[in-house]
Amino acid sequence: MPDRPSFQPTRRIVFHGLGAIGVAVALAGCGGGSDDDNAADNETPDAGTALATTSEVPVGGGIILTDQKIVITQPTEGDFKAFTAVCTHEGNTVTSVEDGVIGCSFHGSSFSAETGEAKGGPAPSALASVPIDVKGDQILAA
Repeated sequence: MPDRPSFQPTRRIVFHGLGAIGVAVALAGCGGGSDDDNAADNETPDAGTALATTSEVPVGGGIILTDQKIVITQPTEGDFKAFTAVCTHEGNTVTSVEDGVIGCSFHGSSFSAETGEAKGGPAPSALASVPIDVKGDQILAA
């Protein structure tokens, strides 16, 4: 039987191969899901869907509905507002509502609880308004 030359890869070849695998893994991790996967995250509740009761929303504050990605505020007594709870800086869910301010603790953005306007931090724009109806003590999606 003839002798075969033995192949021993150099360190350079090994490290190039490992680097290529690392790049492939990183790119695979960056791939997004289909639009259908994200559709549920962007849907607003159907009109008439109960979101909260008026007694759940403190005057000067609000509540964050994380599943629906909606923040409901009551800037002054009996005046209810709703906005998307998705911070316009990097898409995190806002984390607090108090003293007339909607806050995002991830990077310090803040928004007006009355208008949704960006008040501070890196957020580039206002929170989008979400239509609601108040019927009796129920706050409903409009």
